[in-house]
Amino acid sequence: MEGLAPLFLQQMSKTAKKSAKTRSRSKDRRWSAGVTQRSDALDLESSVFKSTDPHRIALSLKRSAQTSKRRKGTPYQSAMSMLNFYINRAGKNLPQKQKRVLARAKDDLREVFGRE
Repeated sequence: MEGLAPLFLQQMSKTAKKSAKTRSRSKDRRWSAGVTQRSDALDLESSVFKSTDPHRIALSLKRSAQTSKRRKGTPYQSAMSMLNFYINRAGKNLPQKQKRVLARAKDDLREVFGRE
């Protein structure tokens, strides 16, 4: 019976270590939400990426990029970068319909900036 106690404690400590790793990993996975909310690149309109109108998304991103004083690149670069960031980070969990809207928003963004 004495031999079981160290084995039990050893198993318990492994479980505790795993859960601590899982907790820190889940925090790491949410860093992109913080970037979207507190980005130095753009001050985004709330829920802009939830819109079903790609042209509205493009115009909102353009407006945000042009009025921002904190961006580093051109307004076009900042707007496209933020849209790509959202697609790449949130895209895993988005419905196919919204992915298509965001892909069309990229085309509209090029158009409103006169890049196409």
